[in-house]
Parts: sequence; structure tokens; C-alpha cells
Amino acid sequence: MKLKTSEDHRQIGELSRSLGVTTRTLRLYEQMGLIDPPQRTEGGIRYYTKDDIRRIKFVLKLKELGLSLQQMQELAEIYRETKMPDKIMPRLIELLDSHTDAIHRRIGKLSSLARDISEYRKRIVDFYGVPR
Repeated sequence: MKLKTSEDHRQIGELSRSLGVTTRTLRLYEQMGLIDPPQRTEGGIRYYTKDDIRRIKFVLKLKELGLSLQQMQELAEIYRETKMPDKIMPRLIELLDSHTDAIHRRIGKLSSLARDISEYRKRIVDFYGVPR
């Protein structure tokens, strides 16, 4: 199959550059089942369709939001079983809510740590007379 690079079909190198990831990352996502194996030319070159690209962008967004690869694999499994993207949304909402809760707990701990550091610094300055 002869293939021209276009908006409809993109080879792995061009796609990886446009998305800001490495070709190794795309291959890893394929191996892990996060994305379906792309079609290939007769010469074995991977090429990605609009649907493939949309799925990759979804995975990259989940990564940006802080979901783990294991959580993304869980969502990919739900998708493979149903082939309906909307079926993963209830589980995705649970994961996002849990992740948000963890972030809020971490923010609380970091705020407390910042207060402790400030108080300790003040005590050092007051005790040793170190200029502020």
C-alpha cells in the first residue's frame, strides 16, 4: 500500500513530532493495549487514522491529568470489551474524583509544611538574630 501523509493518515514519526511524544512512547502505548495497533503499509510502516489519533490524544490527556498507566489500561480494557467510549466514562469520573481528592490532600499537607517551615525559619531568625 502506498501512503501519503495527510490529515487522515499519518506515519509514526510525523505523528510523534506533532504530539510532542517519542515514537517509543507510541509503540509502548500499543504494546500496553492503550491504543489499537495501527494499520501498516506493505513495508511495515505504521500509519495512524483520525480515529487512532483521537485515541492517542485521549491517552495523552489522561496522562496529563495524572492517571497512571495501570488506570489507563483499565479504561482501555473496558473500551475493548464494549467498543463504546461512553462506557468508560463512569469509571473515568471515579478515577478523576479520586485523583482530585488525593491532590487536595497533598495540597493540605504541603500548605501545612510551608507554615511549619515559615515558623521554624522565624524562630531561627529570632534566636540567632539573622537578618531577614
